[in-house]
Amino acid sequence: MLEVQSPPGTIAGYVVQNWDPFLPKFTIQNESKEDLLKIIGPYATCGCFEDVDFEVKTLNEMSTIGKISKYWSGFVNNVFTNTANFGIQVPVDLDVRIKAIMIGACFLIDLMFFENSLDGL
Repeated sequence: MLEVQSPPGTIAGYVVQNWDPFLPKFTIQNESKEDLLKIIGPYATCGCFEDVDFEVKTLNEMSTIGKISKYWSGFVNNVFTNTANFGIQVPVDLDVRIKAIMIGACFLIDLMFFENSLDGL
């Protein structure tokens, strides 16, 4: 579970990893730990030569309302540098606290699926 604070000391919400045998799944919760949205990743997160999208869905997983994407930045950048480009697409009228939690989810997804080493932590 990732706790997101904004401003520091004030809990905006949480990102909770859900167990699934095949797909990366997360739940976005508010400060009261009530479920708000789901994030569902692809079966394979290698992203070789293409973007990797994690869909932001309603709680029933029937409607997609946005996505968190790791953009393919080219062979040279992916092999010879440690940089990554991410994008978050959500409805403009989504509560600002939920947008802050989505940024936290983006950092968590990067750490879990795209960083090769945890030596720096």
